[in-house]
Amino acid sequence: MSKIKGEEVEQLRLNSLQANLPIDRDTFSSNIPFPHICFDNFLAEEVARKIHDEFPITGEGQWIQYFHYNERKSGLNNQSLLPKPVKNLIDQLHSYEFCSYLSQLSGIKNLIPDHTLEGGGLHSSERGGYLNIHADFTVHPHNPTWERRLNLLIYFNQDWKKEFGGDLEFWSNDMKKCVKQIEPIFNRCAIFATKADSYHGFPEPLKCPEDERRLSLALYYYTQSDQKVKIKPTNYKSRPEDGLKSILIWLDKKVVSIYTLVKKRFGLNDDMASLFLGFFRRKKR
Repeated sequence: MSKIKGEEVEQLRLNSLQANLPIDRDTFSSNIPFPHICFDNFLAEEVARKIHDEFPITGEGQWIQYFHYNERKSGLNNQSLLPKPVKNLIDQLHSYEFCSYLSQLSGIKNLIPDHTLEGGGLHSSERGGYLNIHADFTVHPHNPTWERRLNLLIYFNQDWKKEFGGDLEFWSNDMKKCVKQIEPIFNRCAIFATKADSYHGFPEPLKCPEDERRLSLALYYYTQSDQKVKIKPTNYKSRPEDGLKSILIWLDKKVVSIYTLVKKRFGLNDDMASLFLGFFRRKKR
């Protein structure tokens, strides 16, 4: 992991984060339904605004299309295609100093950043986009001893209105109720523990105008195990109100599980997702 310079510390507002660490550590560990914390104005204003202004337009060619029954969003994790401000920010969030801060915040020692951005990077969802409630995959697709431990999300949605939807929802481990909703407003960061029952998502299709998008950066952090970690693919769950849709949610989850195994077996990256995950598509509604 690289070191970050003084000006980069200021861009991350790392000094402020470290100053509040004793309180934030307690907040993270005590929040329900699983450990998490939110920060507003997470980045220096000019950094967040520059990333918003240079956020790439979603396109078929360079973006991965995660379009299947359980989600409808696009992702870009090819670092050669990321704008320079985004690459610079990712480098800082992958730095030794920031990973050390995350370890102190979460109590998880020796966190490892994923430089390949598997499943992460830039995410974009247009009107009608959604992500059903789920718990994330537990093991890095190409590093069987890397256990996934933390998610970090930063939102870049200027003038986002409540009626657009897209709140990040945290659900109870019995999937009986939504416990927490986090609006995806500009320069807000959510950090949460990745566990077998960390159920989250934004399951209702976005109602934003056609020219608006829900924009975010997603980074995942791991720890190194002494042996192979048991693989658990993304576990989509139905809500009490989903009714008969629960069947399709379950069927699509099985397709995703097969894709996860194929991806691991043949060393594929998510460029194949657009082709493989289209079996149970859900139309915009």
